[in-house]
Amino acid sequence: MEPAFAILIGLFFSVAVYLLMSRQLVRVLLGVAILGNAVNLLIFTSGRLLREVPPVIPAALQVPEVAIANPLPQALILTAIVISFSFFAFLLVLAYRAYQELGTDNVVEMRVAEPTGEPAPPQGY
Repeated sequence: MEPAFAILIGLFFSVAVYLLMSRQLVRVLLGVAILGNAVNLLIFTSGRLLREVPPVIPAALQVPEVAIANPLPQALILTAIVISFSFFAFLLVLAYRAYQELGTDNVVEMRVAEPTGEPAPPQGY
């Protein structure tokens, strides 16, 4: 089961990097969202995938008798989901506002700091 998740994580990372290198801002935002999901899935699989044994140690024992799932990655993922959703919402509003202001979602055309018709800045010292 874990090799299938490893392949899925690799696929998520490759799609995210492909989308992040795009010129359209919406694709970049989707790349950020997929990258966050890939990282969450990576953290989740690092905590072992066991359905049979819950991550609870009985009160009479100091250590578990059998291998159990690690609850720490699960708690980290819950926090990461909230943070990544709020980050994505912020980026979505920022992209929408940039589109309203500039009239395009192409990142090459959004170079307001480099106006056309001006000489290029110096490339070296």
